[in-house]
Amino acid sequence: MSFTIILLILLSISIFLFFNQPKFGRRPSGNRLDNIKHTSNFKNGQFQNVSITPDLAEGANYYTVLKEFFFGKSKRNVPKGIIPSVKTNLKNLDPNRDILVWFGHSSYFMQLSGKTFLVDPVFSNHASPLSFTVNAFKGSNVYRAEDFPEIDFLIVTHDHWDHLDYDTVLKLKPKVKRIVTSLGTGEHFERWNFDMEKVSEMNWHEELIFGDFKFNAVPARHFSGRGLKRNQAIWISIVLNTPTRNIYIGGDSGYDTFFKTIGDLFGPFDLAILECGQYNKNWKYIHMMPEETVQASKDLKAKVLMPVHWAKFPLALHDWDDPIIRADKAASIENVNLTHPMIGEILDFDNLGTTKKWWEGIE
Repeated sequence: MSFTIILLILLSISIFLFFNQPKFGRRPSGNRLDNIKHTSNFKNGQFQNVSITPDLAEGANYYTVLKEFFFGKSKRNVPKGIIPSVKTNLKNLDPNRDILVWFGHSSYFMQLSGKTFLVDPVFSNHASPLSFTVNAFKGSNVYRAEDFPEIDFLIVTHDHWDHLDYDTVLKLKPKVKRIVTSLGTGEHFERWNFDMEKVSEMNWHEELIFGDFKFNAVPARHFSGRGLKRNQAIWISIVLNTPTRNIYIGGDSGYDTFFKTIGDLFGPFDLAILECGQYNKNWKYIHMMPEETVQASKDLKAKVLMPVHWAKFPLALHDWDDPIIRADKAASIENVNLTHPMIGEILDFDNLGTTKKWWEGIE
């Protein structure tokens, strides 16, 4: 009995120490928590989605999901070949060009009207608190924090490990002038000793203006959390309006009617960057199927759609290239202009079309 008690105590201490590591960040507290409690979308101790959003779809349970995850993965869940890439010198770009460079999954860099933007950067080769799990595909993780110039705006849509990477943001800290993130996520940056005067947190339907650049936080259909408790910070998408461009920066989201509302209010968009990957019928409410991604871009009145959230991490059971194959087919049927740059390739806003299907031939 004494041995069992000692073992349970040691196990409890180990769990506490594991989840208390700095990389897990911290749940909102103090004045931040007080402010959150007075927001309209925080109820019953957590942030809520616009529509009722079950963790799992009808008929699914955690047993079946875990069973499928361990025994039902596609044999092409992880590519056998190397993901091709281009290593662009980001420190030597023409400041007069409006460009985008994608780094796989949901990480990308933009230069717009002379300002630099970096969205959801993850460059540590894994999207998990454990470095030996959820590793990046071979060839997909070719950029490092050291490769970046000064960042005028670091944008973090929510606090999941595949969007907010502790090691990456710490290395970027000296280069970042301003952080724009979701309400509650600032608590992580505060624990990580960032200058909080540089951190702007946004809830849905809030607006920030910095000179000629306007940020509007709009709803997404998802969840948040880096530890055991969910939904203590909100998840957002952002409408970014620059002197010459109107861009939809999509965070993770299931499909919902708010895409049309956003399109009517803020559209049309020169480019909609939308998640397209890591989906499954069992969690269809929190991630879009590729066909829904295409429909969402139509709802947003986007001139061009760029699918992201694929080609780097194996977070679902589907073939690694299934997202882009299905999105490409749906876009062709729906007459949606699709752009799909290779990792590291410069995408020019004056010519957003890319036609090379670089994923073909990779097993």
